[in-house]
Amino acid sequence: MSPTRRLLETHDLAPKVLAAVSAHLTQQGLLLRSGTIVDATIIHAPSSTKSRDHARDAEMHQTKKGNQWYFGMKAHIGVDEVTGQVHHVTSTAANVADVTEVPNLLHGKERHVFCDAGYAGAQKRAPKCGRTFWIASKRSVVKAIEDPKLREITAQLEHAKASIRAAVEHPFRVLKRQFGYVKVRYKGLAKNAAQVTTLFALVNLSMARRALLQAM
Repeated sequence: MSPTRRLLETHDLAPKVLAAVSAHLTQQGLLLRSGTIVDATIIHAPSSTKSRDHARDAEMHQTKKGNQWYFGMKAHIGVDEVTGQVHHVTSTAANVADVTEVPNLLHGKERHVFCDAGYAGAQKRAPKCGRTFWIASKRSVVKAIEDPKLREITAQLEHAKASIRAAVEHPFRVLKRQFGYVKVRYKGLAKNAAQVTTLFALVNLSMARRALLQAM
């Protein structure tokens, strides 16, 4: 085990690193905290049993997305509505429902929370505290509206919500495309959770690098 990884795990430093980066970005006016977008992405784990102990990682699980099965973990994030900066990260096995992590992804100061259709019922899992939850409606629900005018208005509202939620895709893209993190590096959820959280802190710095350099 590398000294860096040992420190991250032993002293639970990863959340503190993310918090420190978030605090710095807030001081620079790059984390506005007016609204939060929540989402999750699957990080793959080796599903083969051709390992030293002839078994898959017991802390990873499979889940079905669309018509395809995946094995691994999920990284759940809460991001700033405007900047797309990540302020909260949690990690679970892939079979954990996205909506269950909502209370752990909110900082408490947001007035609006945006989620996709997979987060139905999210407002019942977290104290409202003056927040408004904007949860996407399924396409089938919109299409089923008989009144053409009401259907058009609803479609426009869904488009507006989707355009806001799009900001959450940026940190995922940086994590997977620029950092190349598409598969877990270690066995066990805790080790990988520490790495994922630390990587999202670096994702924030990467996304804000131009603004930070200008402020120097």
